[in-house]
Amino acid sequence: MARLIYGASEGFEFDERTLAHLKIAITAKLRVRESFLLNWVVPADKGSGRMSLWISPEVPLIFVFHGSKPPQLNKTWIDAMSRSAHGIRGMTVMAENEAEAYLRAAGAPAAP
Repeated sequence: MARLIYGASEGFEFDERTLAHLKIAITAKLRVRESFLLNWVVPADKGSGRMSLWISPEVPLIFVFHGSKPPQLNKTWIDAMSRSAHGIRGMTVMAENEAEAYLRAAGAPAAP
């Protein structure tokens, strides 16, 4: 498992591949100094529920990966999470297999 450490938090665990894609989507927003809400579902084995985190360029952010090789990136997945940040619910962490359906529903073309 990889970890997203935000500010003084102990961090939040994500699958390595998911966090690698989320890192690109998040840093693209922060690069242009945009703040946004980040949302994800907490799996049952971690206690269930939902989590929301206000992401701001002023707060330190660390991505911790345990694997030595970065995964191959899926542009469609990154695009879907990036586009979700423009909705009223903020950026939503979604599974890779949900990305194309999300973009279709949003009326956006999938990345090549």
